[in-house]
Amino acid sequence: MQPDKRRAAFELSPEEFRQIGHGLVDQLADFLERLPSLPVTPGESPAEVKQVIASERSLPESGRDPLPLAREAAELLMAHSLFNGHPRFFGYVTSSPAPIGVFGDLIAAMINSNVGAWNLAPAATEIEAQTVRWIAELMGYPADCGGLLVSGGNMANFVGFLAGRAAKAGQQVRTAGVRALDKPLRCYCSAGTHTWIQKAADMSGLGTDAIRWVACDSRQRIDLEALRAQVERDRNDGEHPFLVAGTAGSVSTGAVDPLDELAAYCREEDLWFHVDGAYGGLAAAVPGTPAELRGIALADSVAVDPHKWLYTALEAGCVLVRSPQHLRDAFSYHPPYYSFDTEAINYFDVGPQNSRGFRALKIWLAFQQAGRAGCVQAMADDIALSEYAFRLFAEHPNFEAVTQGLSICTFRYVPAALRAGVGSEETEAALNRLNQELLNRIETSGELFVSNAVMDGKFLLRMCIVNFRTSRKDIEALPGLIARMGAELTVSI
Repeated sequence: MQPDKRRAAFELSPEEFRQIGHGLVDQLADFLERLPSLPVTPGESPAEVKQVIASERSLPESGRDPLPLAREAAELLMAHSLFNGHPRFFGYVTSSPAPIGVFGDLIAAMINSNVGAWNLAPAATEIEAQTVRWIAELMGYPADCGGLLVSGGNMANFVGFLAGRAAKAGQQVRTAGVRALDKPLRCYCSAGTHTWIQKAADMSGLGTDAIRWVACDSRQRIDLEALRAQVERDRNDGEHPFLVAGTAGSVSTGAVDPLDELAAYCREEDLWFHVDGAYGGLAAAVPGTPAELRGIALADSVAVDPHKWLYTALEAGCVLVRSPQHLRDAFSYHPPYYSFDTEAINYFDVGPQNSRGFRALKIWLAFQQAGRAGCVQAMADDIALSEYAFRLFAEHPNFEAVTQGLSICTFRYVPAALRAGVGSEETEAALNRLNQELLNRIETSGELFVSNAVMDGKFLLRMCIVNFRTSRKDIEALPGLIARMGAELTVSI
């Protein structure tokens, strides 16, 4: 190495970077153009994918030319991936990524800001703070709240949970742990709550036995009277209720708990009110959505996922906390080697990470491209398409349409031969097996992708639309496609 010059194996010259970048943009633009005509998934087995990437090979001793390397990596992923940006991907709650956000990730990766402390990432920190405020404004939450971006719904809910634990159990829980408490902590949620709460109870030291799973009503919402009774029993037994978790859009059916009533109850009982709005919270901005969603503005903390329903590339979760001080009370430590004395926000003080990537830029750019009106219209269109799908399945002779909530609808395939026996134990068991086999067929077909839900013992097919590329034409094709696959299975079974 010459004293004034170094050429590391990782370096690219500006010209090499330009050449690779232009080539990748062309590849990705062609991919976007072809995406609607591609299979949603190649339906390959793990063994087939391992073979494609030569997973057993050792680490190469010598490097390669980066130009073909980048091109081949893009080709590999385009040929062997499940495309959640495909207009007929309806499987899970994962948005189609807005292309401008893809450029945002490219810019963020090159600048490589560590958004843990303001001094390390001045512009990135302020952009994240503004993005968090815009998310709060969009959904009607107080704009002067605290908040930060995290990896996704689990972590966003976990941060809210820990803020509630510190607020209601006191600071001794951070120093001496839950073993030092006079009374065991208890938290409450509906039986349909996502598994984040089990992880939060486990990782926070409470243990999953601290969770009280409260029954749901006929609309899959938490039963308020059952909640009241459970809290009263626990207090009489010498336990310490501290948190109620409401759901703003369950991932199975899109159900929304009575958030305003839960908020009022939690105020009366001095309980922390957290809302899991990872899927449906942002839909509070959409006219015509359940009125209960507006109760999200009354929560002590809220989790939302821009990568679920704000068309943001993974990863992008967000937690909002009404009082910013509650985040500091839950997370702030100041070891001697931290000398960040700026008055601006330091995110290491308000969340679990010290080193943090720049997640906000892709959301910030998309907000400005679409504006509030564009965000609301895109979500409203998704909901309208889900309602349209529900009507089509209800009208089709080979389907039973079961639920529709927000942008989720559930249904099941019921062939003519089994229709007369619906409700009997034997026929219901046969329909469950048939729809399970049908789901397996759909998921590997490449023609579309759905998931499932189970309600009252019924195995249902479930489709969720959080996709600005999906059109009425895509929805109109579904009943015929799925009925054809179901008929083929019925014959084979």
